Amino acid sequence: MAIYLVKLFISYRQGVLDPQGVAVEKAAHQLGFERVRNVRVGKFITMEIEASNEDEVKREIEEMAKKFLVNPVIEEYSYEIEEVK
Repeated sequence: MAIYLVKLFISYRQGVLDPQGVAVEKAAHQLGFERVRNVRVGKFITMEIEASNEDEVKREIEEMAKKFLVNPVIEEYSYEIEEVK
């Protein structure tokens, strides 16, 4: 068995209002950062998964995303996997 580091990125789908993104963009403009545009705020989750191979890790991530980590109606996700041990 190996240990894999997973980096999971979750964000709102295009077309879904991102109120935190709007607030960050507004704050940036008020602080003089006028060139900031289209701010999107999401979640970044890291975890280690013990598995026999990378395909097993992918299956686990997909299952967790579908069951409880991601709301597929308004969110999308991507991930990176890196073997650490």
